[in-house]
Amino acid sequence: MVNVLLFPGQGSQKVGMARDLAERFPAARDTLAAIDEALGTPLASLMANGPEDELQQTHNTQPAILAHSAAVLAVVGDRLGPVAGAAGHSLGEYSAYIAAGSLTAVDAARLVRERGTLMHRAGTERPGAMAAVLGLPGEAVAAACADASAAGDGIAVAANFNAPDQTVISGDPAAVTAAGERCRTAGAKRVLPLKVSGAFHSPLMAPAAAGLAAALTGAAIADPRFPVVANATAEVVTTGAEARRLLEAQLTAPVRWVESVKTLAALAPEVRFVEVGPGTVLGGLVKRIVPEPRYLSLGTADEVERFLG
Repeated sequence: MVNVLLFPGQGSQKVGMARDLAERFPAARDTLAAIDEALGTPLASLMANGPEDELQQTHNTQPAILAHSAAVLAVVGDRLGPVAGAAGHSLGEYSAYIAAGSLTAVDAARLVRERGTLMHRAGTERPGAMAAVLGLPGEAVAAACADASAAGDGIAVAANFNAPDQTVISGDPAAVTAAGERCRTAGAKRVLPLKVSGAFHSPLMAPAAAGLAAALTGAAIADPRFPVVANATAEVVTTGAEARRLLEAQLTAPVRWVESVKTLAALAPEVRFVEVGPGTVLGGLVKRIVPEPRYLSLGTADEVERFLG
């Protein structure tokens, strides 16, 4: 069986994350310590003990989730067997590049710390909003956003195509509200506002993308050992230069998760989706995209110990 790796993004964080990994596995503990040193902050303690309001801040949340995934990789990396490819949801794409050998855990943590800081700043300078639309095809959600934008309420876009019936919209608050109303009229079951610090994966993140481009230019990004599917295109990336370009584009482009999962599923005749990091959100999405997928979660110490046998 061939594995494809999935790495979670923002929303999978919680106080206590990775604490059991650090307690049971020296490799995980060492990885978390190296990231702490690189960032100059006790991130591992914040992950394990909180306070929650500090963990929820974007500039902490993003490296925390990546650090959890990197800690798991440090323990299981050489036991994953054949890997056909990987993908990560939003910031999880950086974790995918760690798995593929393009980025070190320390360099990736520095990048996502800067990414989170830039995104928060962009959201402060131009406040935005996001909302999850449930029970409506992504194409209809995108059309509702286009109509709301054309009406002069600001910018609204389909930002995350998470599942065939779950799409997140992003943009100026008035436009997101108007697009949500259009989605309800079109038959959406629910439109749920999200607690975020900005309009992620929308044109409102353009100032953050400019800053991130400079950070990516200074980072060493090697060609991946196996294909990584990019959020922005849902196509495989095979060079470091392409990875750098698409990680920058990712901030203002939609997360094409439905297409990305389908791309991963097509990389080999029989694949098993392995979610590496906190939570099982991506596993739930995969089950709504691929019929009867093989799936494994590697996020807790117990799950890792069972996998290692």
